[in-house]
Amino acid sequence: MELGLLMFPSPTGSANMARMAEGLGFRSVVFADTQCLTPEVWSQLMLAASATERIEIGTGVTNPVSRDPAVTASAALGLQVASGGRAVLGIGRGDSSMAKIGRRPAPPDDFDLYLQRLRAYLEGEQVERDGHPSRIEWLDDTPVPPVPIEVAATGPKVTEIAARRADRICFAVGADTERLAECMGRARRAAEAAGRDPAELRFGAFVNCVIHPDREVAREAIRGGLSVFAHFSGFHGMDIESLPEGSRAAARHLRSSYDMANHAVAAGAHAQALDAEFIHRFGIAGPLDEAIARFQEIREVGLDFVRVVPGSRDMPREVAGASIQALAKVVGEVGSGADSRS
Repeated sequence: MELGLLMFPSPTGSANMARMAEGLGFRSVVFADTQCLTPEVWSQLMLAASATERIEIGTGVTNPVSRDPAVTASAALGLQVASGGRAVLGIGRGDSSMAKIGRRPAPPDDFDLYLQRLRAYLEGEQVERDGHPSRIEWLDDTPVPPVPIEVAATGPKVTEIAARRADRICFAVGADTERLAECMGRARRAAEAAGRDPAELRFGAFVNCVIHPDREVAREAIRGGLSVFAHFSGFHGMDIESLPEGSRAAARHLRSSYDMANHAVAAGAHAQALDAEFIHRFGIAGPLDEAIARFQEIREVGLDFVRVVPGSRDMPREVAGASIQALAKVVGEVGSGADSRS
């Protein structure tokens, strides 16, 4: 199982983030695409490409609403050329990137059509756009390795769409192994129903993790990031009443009261509503040996990769730095590093 990082890029830090991740042995680093909270993602990924040699880089994740599929495809192909074939195109329906400009995530049917057009553009094919033929013409004289499409999935509809259209599916449903196994099973069944060999798909997961010897410090640092992915999921397909009693109130609060003004911030009221039991169920927060054991359990589910979300936007720098250094030890125990690209 390959381990990578999901990071929020910064104009002066993106290249160093990617260089650090590669040096620590992580297999990948992906940057969040949320234009009001971070700088424009594709320019930051170009900086990351120029600062690294081996690590996979890409979006974690972009969206189909604010970016036309031709724009996204052209950007991803440019990154693929610049990085020497190390790009991955992570995409979801849209969340904070939409909310911050008063838009809503793409409906599933629109997302499905977008992925079909995106695939065609990436492969240099012609796309009919309301009767107008369109394609990425600059590809004609430029050999480019295929760019994998990786869909961030939570609910059944997007999982089934991804099983038909994507190369990879990265589940944003937390660290609960039972739920991850259920999602993988659903994706395999959907691929088979579409006449596709499930073995063609690679499966991954976004996992929130902060490593610290003091569990209280780790829990406080993880709250903001963890609340984001619980909010992404919206607990679709989950019966909240089936959760342990201590987790039900937190789940209800996230479903009804997520505060986008404090997106990924631990100090937000919705993040503070998460109790220790909820954090343990959906994330990994605690000492290194516990983190290694949890990642080993996740590996046994059969995932190909994990994109680790290393805390909250407002976590102390010293906690963030020490946790990422510790995560590198997890890579050595349960993952494969940047030199083992397939």
